[in-house]
Amino acid sequence: MNEFVTLETSDEHPGVGTIRLARPPMNALNRQLQSELVEVSREANSRADIKAVIVYGGEKVFAAGADIKEMQGMSYADMSGAAQELQYGIAAPALIQKPTVAAITGYALGGGLELALACDRRIAGDNVKVGTPEVLLGVIPGGGGTQRLARLVGPAKAKDIVFTGRFVGAEEALSIGLVDEVVAPDQVYYAALTWAKKFTGGASQAIRAAKLAIDQGLEVDLENGLAIERHLFAGLFATDDRVIGMTSFIENGPGKAKFTGR
Repeated sequence: MNEFVTLETSDEHPGVGTIRLARPPMNALNRQLQSELVEVSREANSRADIKAVIVYGGEKVFAAGADIKEMQGMSYADMSGAAQELQYGIAAPALIQKPTVAAITGYALGGGLELALACDRRIAGDNVKVGTPEVLLGVIPGGGGTQRLARLVGPAKAKDIVFTGRFVGAEEALSIGLVDEVVAPDQVYYAALTWAKKFTGGASQAIRAAKLAIDQGLEVDLENGLAIERHLFAGLFATDDRVIGMTSFIENGPGKAKFTGR
């Protein structure tokens, strides 16, 4: 039984899994929590009953960053060995080949923002503060922040946020594409749930392929990205859902297929 991170499902909302962080008061991402994130992300990825995943820190805070007390005494030799594990742990939701959404309340700072950046979508309360304040500690983001943030909002905006370490409010975060939706603070989880439920009856193999094509294609040039797309597109012709979807379209019109996820 994990201490800080759980994977929750409910009969009320079948098909949606919630990765829940619970390390009061601020969900600081220590090494144990990172390890548990990897464990539950792998479970969410492997479970056929889960079609989409919400990452949620609770009503008051998403995650205020890595555990600085844990890092303070580490040497260069210590961190050079631990950096890859830290990067892997904080970005664990990127392991999930299903739609993922970060439901952000309160603060998402440093590693907390990096955790949100590892999701496909970010929904925030209108009172949130996000940012990468690592430079104020004499370091840089080490959980994927310099890379995912720049890819999301562009290098100039990413440099401003990283160089200054400033907090970004909800309105600015929405305007630069750092978050995708802003709602009232008490509606954050509900809004994330509404988005996640769109995929519970979807063609799971096609959604997985689409996510892989986009994510992997961003890392290569156009020619290789198109090759990735061709490979994944052709592979879907070996799935039951492709037969179901095309047959239903011909017989009943669009949007009426009952997919099995196989």
